[in-house]
Amino acid sequence: MLHRYVTRLSILDRSLVRQGHDPAAALRDTVRFARQAEELGYHRFWVSEHHSVPGVAGSAPTVLAAAVAAATTRIRVGTGGVMLPNHRPLVVAEQFGVLESLHPGRIDMGLGRSVGFTGGIRDALGHGKDDADRFGAQLEDLLGFFTGAQTAYPGVHALPAEGLRPQVFVLAMGAGADLAAEHGLPLVIGGGGDRLREAIGRYRTAFRPSEWAAEPYVIVAANIAVGETAERAALLQVPEAWSTARSRTRGAFPPLSPAAEILRTEMTERERALLAESRKGQIHGTEDEVGMRLHDLVEVTGADEVLVTMNTYDLEQRLDSYRRLARLS
Repeated sequence: MLHRYVTRLSILDRSLVRQGHDPAAALRDTVRFARQAEELGYHRFWVSEHHSVPGVAGSAPTVLAAAVAAATTRIRVGTGGVMLPNHRPLVVAEQFGVLESLHPGRIDMGLGRSVGFTGGIRDALGHGKDDADRFGAQLEDLLGFFTGAQTAYPGVHALPAEGLRPQVFVLAMGAGADLAAEHGLPLVIGGGGDRLREAIGRYRTAFRPSEWAAEPYVIVAANIAVGETAERAALLQVPEAWSTARSRTRGAFPPLSPAAEILRTEMTERERALLAESRKGQIHGTEDEVGMRLHDLVEVTGADEVLVTMNTYDLEQRLDSYRRLARLS
């Protein structure tokens, strides 16, 4: 019997490049995938921000979100997320003001506090590691540009953002959960175990209602694959996990390649260990098996929504997995 549950399902896509294809193809696939996600009934479709990472085409999330929103009609569209330390709050407010004006009631502004992962990238962006510590102040300025209450820059208005209300989310990294609670914003969080539960519990306890959200709202991010068998589902997660493992030893995220090809590769012990580490916490199985795992995840975390991050080499197999997963919602 199919194990169903009622939590909303959404998607985060990072526009990963596939072997034999270029970044432009990855971006076009993201837009096409968003249309498919809408047809399958997913609640949100988010894109991400990565700079100077070979193999990842998603570098300009607000630009890509605009293309996704224009290609769809109902699904909510947003970012998971814009890394606020890389940008001036005024510019971010203006960009989302344009998005919300063109697609009213459909835009999500997901915000993170990460900075570029190498010194060269941070220099190119004009920011340093310490800028992540300014996330709270930047967040206040950004929200103030929408409400008209910002005081850091007298006489400055973010147009057409002022007065608009895209949905705002904070991606939890370190102090992110506490800042989300302090500002009364929904929380997006990944990981697992006691640290995940503790962060969510702290967020719910400290949450202050605001004009952005009256009560806590938690989105848990998870890598989930569904297949005809558990073995086939597990294979879907190999390509991205392998690229992640390789990126930690070679400094580049290689294009996704077929799982069978990866499993024939002669790996070093370190590569095997990194591959296993990359797969920790992933959920895979048949529809019944995944349904039970999702039920447990929601029971443990109290998640209001699950943000699915799974990507793989074969696009048809990816779509089949998301189609099977959608039936659980």
